[in-house]
Amino acid sequence: MLTNVTRRRLASEAMNQRVMIVEDEFLIALDVAETVEGMGLKVSGFASACKHALALAACTDIALVDVNLSDGRTGPELGRKLAEDYGITVIFMTANPEDIDNGGKGSLGVLTKPVMPEVVEKTIDYAIANRLGGMAIVPRELKVFQQRH
Repeated sequence: MLTNVTRRRLASEAMNQRVMIVEDEFLIALDVAETVEGMGLKVSGFASACKHALALAACTDIALVDVNLSDGRTGPELGRKLAEDYGITVIFMTANPEDIDNGGKGSLGVLTKPVMPEVVEKTIDYAIANRLGGMAIVPRELKVFQQRH
């Protein structure tokens, strides 16, 4: 019985996770948002630059962050700030995954663009499980960072 209560609580918390999309290419951002909303999750907002993303940080749980944004190659530093200062689970999405070393504390990993919708779904499921202490299979397309404590 306790297992069912815990499972329902985790499922409820999972559906309350808010996802920010940090991407300067609007059509890519819309595609990702459609996938996120199709999962039953809420998009907390779109950001094309650091300033916009930091303004949305307080109402975000998970962030999908590109490396190159409208204000330059600011994604890696932004991801570090979002993870360390706001406790956001950060997943980088970039065509140049080698540009991301180990992401920084709190960053989960990196996906190589282009990213198919089902990969976004599996990665967000993994991120939610990681945040809530649940279990999920690591998508093979996600390069997971070593966690530093």
